[in-house]
Amino acid sequence: MNPVQATTFVSRPRPPASLDPLRQDAYLAVGLAALASVIAVTVGSGRHPDALGWALLLGLHVPLVRRRRAPLPALAIMIPLIAVYHAQDYNHSAPTAASMVVLYTVAVRNGPLRTAVIGCAVIALMMVLKIGHGMAGLAVSFQITGWIVSMLVLGGYIRVHRENAAAAVERAERAERTREEEARRRVAEERLRIARDLHDLLAHSITLIGVQTSVAAHVLAADPGRLDRAAVAGALDDIAETCRTARGELRTTLEVLRDPGTPDARGPLPGLDGLADLARTTAGAEAKLTVAADGVPPAVGAAAYRIVQEALTNAVRHGGRDDLTVQVRVFEEEGALRVQVTDDGAGAGAGTPGYGLLGMRERARSVGGTVTAGPRTDAQGFEVTAVLPLGGPR
Repeated sequence: MNPVQATTFVSRPRPPASLDPLRQDAYLAVGLAALASVIAVTVGSGRHPDALGWALLLGLHVPLVRRRRAPLPALAIMIPLIAVYHAQDYNHSAPTAASMVVLYTVAVRNGPLRTAVIGCAVIALMMVLKIGHGMAGLAVSFQITGWIVSMLVLGGYIRVHRENAAAAVERAERAERTREEEARRRVAEERLRIARDLHDLLAHSITLIGVQTSVAAHVLAADPGRLDRAAVAGALDDIAETCRTARGELRTTLEVLRDPGTPDARGPLPGLDGLADLARTTAGAEAKLTVAADGVPPAVGAAAYRIVQEALTNAVRHGGRDDLTVQVRVFEEEGALRVQVTDDGAGAGAGTPGYGLLGMRERARSVGGTVTAGPRTDAQGFEVTAVLPLGGPR
């Protein structure tokens, strides 16, 4: 018989729930009513309340339950009750706390202009009630006026403080959202950059390997009896060199993903000095390169390199002829680096459209430039033209 294992459930104490505003105001009204009752029979001027006085004194505290949700109606209900209470010469100090609380709430819940108008109206009404009490009533009026003004100023200060605190919190939240959006944007841009690098690298390398493999296969099948071993070995060496180059560039690209501590580390960027090797290793076409530019910013040089790389890949892939010739010209003109890649092939071809042209345009836009591509107008073939501003640091 297997022993039964008892499980003990430990109940964690729940944090005390904060009271809702209506319940808080109800407790406040009860507390102030109790305080007023004690004052009514202990201290202050005026006679002790009778049945009518107690009804007025306790009744004027009832609107305090709704003071935050409806401060002006609460004040409007309390004023006549307080006026009748004082007119009967009951203890004049008893309703003071309740009246100050409702005035404070009016100032907190309303703007400065409305608060000032309400304060003036309350002071004027108080003066009318006290005008028949002579000099003593006038002195008391000044004291009450000071309390009224103090409560209104305090309420206005609290209102402004809360508004400033809310605005500060909103600004902080907006700044946090902006930082998060900026971080997401940078991540998206970095992903797009890596995708472009991988596309350009792999598309170019795979195209070259395909052409070089076709060359080796053609040599093997052309005349099996007289095998040109040197030609086959040369084609295989070209394939091996292309694989080594692709592996090195791929390692440089992936270092960005493997080193989270340096998100901006992109390794050495390719530039115009790499165009010669790029043209020399372009199998399946004769690439003629002309470079007349010096001191190009690294970002612009990298964009030019990738555009030429993709243009050569497309020319080899869609050229449609064995004696394809590609002309590459890179030169400075009117404050910009201009890249022209033209071929004498069949044009764009009938293959499935890929991301090559899109990637070239994105490369150009990353440095503020443009790319146009389409069939040549002067002869058969395809032409890619890029204009890359040289305004960046050199």
